[in-house]
Amino acid sequence: MNDKKKTEAEISPLMKTLSAYIASAVKRPLPEAVVEKTRHHVLDTIAAMVSGSRLLPGRKAIGYVKTLGGVKESTVIGSRLVTTAQHAALANGMLGHADETDDSHAPSLTHPGCAVVPAALAMAEREGANGTAFLRAVALGYDIGSRITMALGSYDFRDVGHSTHSFGPIFGAAAAASALAGLDASQVRWALSYTAQQCSGVSCWMRDEEHIEKAFDFGGMPARNGVAAAAMVAAGFTGVEDVFSGERNFFVAYDETRRIGRAPETQRLIEGLGTTYEIMNTNIKRWSVGSPIQAPLDSLLELVRAHGIKAGDVEKLTVRVSRQGANTTDNRSMPDICMQYLCAVMLIDGIVTFVSSHDEKRMKNPQVMALRKRIELVGDEELTRALPSRQGIVELKLKGGRELRHHTKAVRGTAQNPMARAEVDEKAYHLMAPILGKARARKLCDAVWAVDNLSSMRKLGPLLRA
Repeated sequence: MNDKKKTEAEISPLMKTLSAYIASAVKRPLPEAVVEKTRHHVLDTIAAMVSGSRLLPGRKAIGYVKTLGGVKESTVIGSRLVTTAQHAALANGMLGHADETDDSHAPSLTHPGCAVVPAALAMAEREGANGTAFLRAVALGYDIGSRITMALGSYDFRDVGHSTHSFGPIFGAAAAASALAGLDASQVRWALSYTAQQCSGVSCWMRDEEHIEKAFDFGGMPARNGVAAAAMVAAGFTGVEDVFSGERNFFVAYDETRRIGRAPETQRLIEGLGTTYEIMNTNIKRWSVGSPIQAPLDSLLELVRAHGIKAGDVEKLTVRVSRQGANTTDNRSMPDICMQYLCAVMLIDGIVTFVSSHDEKRMKNPQVMALRKRIELVGDEELTRALPSRQGIVELKLKGGRELRHHTKAVRGTAQNPMARAEVDEKAYHLMAPILGKARARKLCDAVWAVDNLSSMRKLGPLLRA
């Protein structure tokens, strides 16, 4: 058998399908509903990056990347910096997850936007790709990244200590960047192998109190590494033909399902490609707070508005979420991931805003502190079994003995209860206006809604700088 035939024999049908799909993605039209949903996630993620540029992880990321220099290829959002695509992807990924504003995909336990969108933006700007190609690459990234961790068994994989939030998004970022770099199917296979070699992530990020390492783990690292994989192959690197099958492959290295007696579901990587678009199953956050807090805030807002409840009316508030959600949000020191603080703010103000959800000083306000003492957070077994659906129940006991209850089963912004274009636009505009100014924030929103009309993504760069 000659070398070419031997190489062909080493490539599994799965890899042939996957690499061909990625290589042809920017030429493949998407259904209009998918295009529109992709616009939603692009704008939502850009808004997260703009607002994140002024938060601590964002400031640290921009400051670090400034020290690296580099060829002027791609924009670092919220700054005047233009640097290499890899450096820009690193910074923008950290900006995208500088707090809890970005999107999430529940079945794969990933936050795809903060890695895929920065990677696609960086490579699209570097290559001068048009807006249509950019949107197709973003949708592709959501498809590939989410399928990786679902194939690994998302919850089992997380439970042994791996970070699904790093593993899936690096492959999503690499797929988007590879498609925009114009890699053919054989080059995509090499890029996927370089991606697998750069895979890492330990879920100790939960202990990061300042969110800096978490922003790197979720957004910066996978975005940077995915772009690097594509850029290296575009520069002439070759590699292993099929990292997903054969001796010592990716799934052998990370087969954490053996202990429960089942194998990784490798076919999940290609199952439904071209018919099931995972961006349609991805959630946009209504509130700029941690995911487990979304449902309780929805329920609390419903009760506050329906019954005219004021903070002074409340004798006790019991909040029920999944066991994991309770552990993640119980009296945390960061305001945007502290359940008791945010519920207290909702009762006092009748709403939670980006400003109030990031107000560390207000956490020590006497009125807030007194109300927090009357809020009990419970890890509920029934809601734990409902995962990946992040449900929440609030139970209010009012002075005088009246009791109210609300159960949110489908959070606003989830795939089951999606936000309308106007709602996404309003959220994005209010996140960006304080940094960019009202006029430029409005112009950027409008530009993203029409991004598929751009002849080159480089034209978006000036609107992203501050």
